[in-house]
Amino acid sequence: MIARRVGSQGKPDDGRHNLADVLRDADAISLHCPLNDNTRNLIDAEALDLMKPSAFVINTARGGLIDSSALVAALESGTIAGAAVDVLPQEPPIDGDPLLEYEGANLIVTPHIAWATREARQNAIDELAENVAAFQAGEIRNRVV
Repeated sequence: MIARRVGSQGKPDDGRHNLADVLRDADAISLHCPLNDNTRNLIDAEALDLMKPSAFVINTARGGLIDSSALVAALESGTIAGAAVDVLPQEPPIDGDPLLEYEGANLIVTPHIAWATREARQNAIDELAENVAAFQAGEIRNRVV
């Protein structure tokens, strides 16, 4: 059963919680959002300080969502238990990154290629071909309004 809170107008709220509350309560934070001016360094030193010492951060979205230096500091100090990232702020990381230099056992860094299975690449090719065919036929396909 899921309990819904009731707002001041007597209506159920939409179930959303502010980020600070989520960071304080979560055992794991997994990021799945775009990188823009509102989300750049969303997880910074202040956000990491709110988290439980037993919490984990996972980022497979965009590298710029996490302040790499702040994450390394939080991992070194035990502010959080660990992290796993599949993305870095600069890819390829030609200028280096603190996450690549970190040697602790509580961080996993993987290359941002998990999507690139043979099936995923074929699906992308198939979608592209269907989009071109639809365009040539004057049809609207995959249109976001």
